[in-house]
Amino acid sequence: MTVTVLGIRHHGPGSARAVADALAVIEPDAVLIEGAPELDAVAALAAEPTMLPPVAGLVYCPDEPRRAAFYPFAAFSPEWWALRWGLGHGAATSFIDLAAAHQLAEDPDAGDATAGADGDPVRTDPLGVLAAAAGFDDPERWWEDAVEHRHRGLDAFAAVTEAMAALREDGVVAERPSDLRREAAMRRAIRAAAKVHERIVVVCGAWHAPVLDPSTFPSISHDAALLRNRPKVKVAATWVPWTHARLAYRSGYGAGVDSPGWYAHLMTAPDDVTARWLTRTAHLLRAEQVDTSPASVVEAVRLADALAALRERPLAGLAEMTDAATAVMGGGSTVTLDLVAERLLVGDDLGSVPPETPAVPLARDLERQQRRLRLRPKATEEVVTLDLRTPSHRDRSRLFHRLAVLAVPWGEQVDAGRTRGTFKEAWRLEWRPELSVALIDASGAGTTIEAAAAETLARRAEDADVAALTTIVEAALLADLPAAVAATVAVLEERSARQHDVLRLMAAIEPLARLARYGDVRRVDTEVVEGVLRGMAARVAIGLGPACASLDDDAAGEVRGLVDGVSRGLALLSDDDLRDGWLAALAQVADQDRVHGSVAGRATRILLDAGRVEAAEASARLSRALSRAADAAAGAAWLDGFLAGDAALLLHDPALLAVLDEWIATVPAEAFDDVLPLVRRTFSGFTRPERRQVGDRVRRLDGSGSARAVPGTSDDVDPARAARARPVLRQILGVGA
Repeated sequence: MTVTVLGIRHHGPGSARAVADALAVIEPDAVLIEGAPELDAVAALAAEPTMLPPVAGLVYCPDEPRRAAFYPFAAFSPEWWALRWGLGHGAATSFIDLAAAHQLAEDPDAGDATAGADGDPVRTDPLGVLAAAAGFDDPERWWEDAVEHRHRGLDAFAAVTEAMAALREDGVVAERPSDLRREAAMRRAIRAAAKVHERIVVVCGAWHAPVLDPSTFPSISHDAALLRNRPKVKVAATWVPWTHARLAYRSGYGAGVDSPGWYAHLMTAPDDVTARWLTRTAHLLRAEQVDTSPASVVEAVRLADALAALRERPLAGLAEMTDAATAVMGGGSTVTLDLVAERLLVGDDLGSVPPETPAVPLARDLERQQRRLRLRPKATEEVVTLDLRTPSHRDRSRLFHRLAVLAVPWGEQVDAGRTRGTFKEAWRLEWRPELSVALIDASGAGTTIEAAAAETLARRAEDADVAALTTIVEAALLADLPAAVAATVAVLEERSARQHDVLRLMAAIEPLARLARYGDVRRVDTEVVEGVLRGMAARVAIGLGPACASLDDDAAGEVRGLVDGVSRGLALLSDDDLRDGWLAALAQVADQDRVHGSVAGRATRILLDAGRVEAAEASARLSRALSRAADAAAGAAWLDGFLAGDAALLLHDPALLAVLDEWIATVPAEAFDDVLPLVRRTFSGFTRPERRQVGDRVRRLDGSGSARAVPGTSDDVDPARAARARPVLRQILGVGA
């Protein structure tokens, strides 16, 4: 019986080729791979032609799916080559790491196969130590020179194992308790395999290689003590698609690499690695409208090879190719290559798994809908614009909104751009591997996307307040879940009837009013929502006056925002009765002396815009609020509420502007420092051109409320010039001559 330990670098193409060569020479009857033994149940699927890396083994707790660990495999992963070789040659192939059932019990947030348990010290990177000893400041570059470009069969593995043994003996790199337990589990699996197989190959991380050689094994009792009485949870295993982006260090993956795209190129390029890489770089740059000629590719290849020779490297590596491309194709600037760096160095590969891969019913339902709606998951970000007047686009919108309810954010809604209606939606789509776990997590609510979304909203509604219920109703309407809408509206109606806080009811008006508009485009029934809205609006109108009494500055700001929200909401509806009741309530608030100026001023402005208060009356109220007898700070608050966000009144009503000008000029000195910030806040909401025009108008005031002429600023109309414009205006407006 012989046991050959191949210490590899996770996701190293040189290691992958060396493993393939070693397996061809040894021809083992058993292949043991570092990885969760639960994956043995689904390992055979890796032999299917439809299993295309990058993929990941997923081990999760069915009762708590967020407890999960991923075991990624890329086309350049040595473990992937070992797995495919073993399955393809009839060797007994299995994973031998510590069971994920134990690892997830000890560390619920393991996340990936390299995560250690709580309390583990941060381990120094052993490859970094070896690289420093060899005079390299970059471990990636050292590994490329020493292994990726110079693999020499079994001799390379022996050298790596010897180096790791030296590091472990000297204590240069700390041994983590979780590693010791994992190694004990792997030794136990090797002992079991040795009882039935003659030629065994073990493929594991280089750090573990020295302690997995049977000649170095401690006693069985030693390993048993490390593994005794470990906590355990129930788990299940499957395969999920993975992405190159999630193989990168920056994704948080502990065993990641800097440039997955580069390693994939090293693994797949049949020859001329340098020329093929720089040719691909040129193709991507040309797609970005960067002029890159074949001659520049030739020159970049020559420069990369020359740099490798000067730096005494066996072959041009990524650093040399990047420097050459920057110099030749980018004109010495890194800005040009930054345009394609993500696609070049990381890539947008998304793997696939066979149809027979175990999956929860919810995931199967999503796959069916993706096929029906022609929505193929992609690892790259794309924006999809939907026209909700089209049935197929409405179906897509429903799916995205239902997934949002289930916290499976495949799509994120973004600004749809300028449009005249509510028929347009835009979604930013990007499929991420962790969404597979989110689907498993959501599967407890139902076996289909529709059923699970409806059940999820029903659960949320159980303890929600009135404001939250309106959000739930909105989500149910957007997702087209009639049963959830009816159930939630019933709860909303019951709780709003018992709600005595008028401000909470006000917060719900605008969302409900928006919901009432969805029926036109989405073809959903919003009649039940309109019924609840009428009742809530009536209660808000009745209780508005008392709710606005005796407010401090902070409370007044909140109420003013709610008043604006109710006004915006009711303006969306073609219901004169609701609007009349609301404006009548605002009229009472505007006339009350004990109402905070910010709220009273806002109420007056809304009434003016609605035609319920004449401009002369509004000017008189402003005069009273800003009179010398009134408190200056209160007057500033009234002014802010009245003018906030729009300078049109001051620009078109000289009387109002004159009142304001006179008030500012007569504010007592002791109050001016308190008033100035309030006035500045009001004017900061105007656009710069509006502020400039207001200044011009103020310069022309003569102190009597009338404007005086200022050179260069006359508003007199030239009849001759106006006559020339009149025919064009009539044509644009569609009126007769």
